[in-house]
Amino acid sequence: MRRTHVSRSRNVGRVGIALAILLTVSGCTVGAPSAETASPSPGDTSTEGTTPAPVADGEDLDPGTAFTPLIASTVTTPAPVRGTDEKVHLAYELLLTNATSLPFELKGLEVADAASGEALLLMGPDQLHRSVIRIGEPSEGTDEVGPVTIGPAETWIAWIDVQLDEGAAVPAQVQHTASGALLRPNGAPAEVDASIGTTAVDAQGATVVAVPVQAGTWYMSEGCCMDDTHHRRGFAPINGQGLVPQRFAIDFYMLDDENRTWVGDPSQITSYLSYQQPILAAAAGTVVRSVDGFPNSTSMPEPPKIPPIEETVGNHVVVEIAPGLYALYGHMDTGSVRVKVGDKIEQGQELGLIGSSGNSTTPHLHFHLQTEPTFFPSDGVPYAFEEFELIGSITERLWDDNLGLQPTGELPFEAVEPSVRREELPLDRTVIRVIEE
Repeated sequence: MRRTHVSRSRNVGRVGIALAILLTVSGCTVGAPSAETASPSPGDTSTEGTTPAPVADGEDLDPGTAFTPLIASTVTTPAPVRGTDEKVHLAYELLLTNATSLPFELKGLEVADAASGEALLLMGPDQLHRSVIRIGEPSEGTDEVGPVTIGPAETWIAWIDVQLDEGAAVPAQVQHTASGALLRPNGAPAEVDASIGTTAVDAQGATVVAVPVQAGTWYMSEGCCMDDTHHRRGFAPINGQGLVPQRFAIDFYMLDDENRTWVGDPSQITSYLSYQQPILAAAAGTVVRSVDGFPNSTSMPEPPKIPPIEETVGNHVVVEIAPGLYALYGHMDTGSVRVKVGDKIEQGQELGLIGSSGNSTTPHLHFHLQTEPTFFPSDGVPYAFEEFELIGSITERLWDDNLGLQPTGELPFEAVEPSVRREELPLDRTVIRVIEE
């Protein structure tokens, strides 16, 4: 395994870069225990009054141990899911905090198989400004090219999408390496090439469920994994935690044979083909949350005002489909919810009808799997559908906030040779045909 470290030369320490104190500490030696310390007698298991056996300075440290200017942490445990692009995706986030008093110029970010050292993802100057974003800034990033400068005490988020070839081994752990430089006010930058943490990968992978809508043609909007969408990059600070509940969420829109999502007046809810289409249980389970009574949006085709947090997904149903695993069905039509808390439901059972309640502009079904029985706080986890037919994609980012603002309801559709897909996640902007059983 390739090991990287921060350069810790005496010259760097003497000119006072941000890690000077740490480097000074690292150069200190601890006095060796006295040679006169008594050894415990055979069979004596007590530790009181004893001194650990002496070791050579640094002998007990991994050779790769080093001070690093960045603190890194993950928001979730990465888990593999096979997408409709014939790749296996590890979609997760890496929080990067500059722990120094100097700006850190990030020039590259690498994700590697921790066991083999094989690079799985390399983010260079061409990708950094779109994939590494300061917390609080617009999630889409910019088209700038070059290093990203992380200021002192700032936290940035790296949106990670590792893509593995189908059939390739999924690593048990991934290792993150940052390359760049600390920018000193006087003197040359202090170059850094540092391992900033290893993260385990969930061996369980994606949960397989049924498509939660009836037979027909459906547009998969704002899905995973590499595109900037409000689901994939929906980082939410909730109860003191940074979470991405909608990481793998999909918004379902029904299309007709002319690839239209609406026909007629886009300000009328009844013009949308998705409106009042049945919502079907993707898996059997127990209803743990059933909410009805919120009105549908009245602002269409313009987006509504952001509602209170408890109204985010509007009328909705949450079903526990396995211990600690929940399916969320959101934005249901007012008065359409068919189930109540405690109901045992079967796969394919009708739960309600598609509406536009909550934080929704036009009628659609919001669906995802999560780790908690409530939308907030929760973590989004991967899933795959049992079977569907992939028939094409939409070539532009048309989603809930702008679908009704287009000149017509017809979407720019690009067909592909239809193919039946099994145990895959439809990626963002794909168009699928749900096969009638």
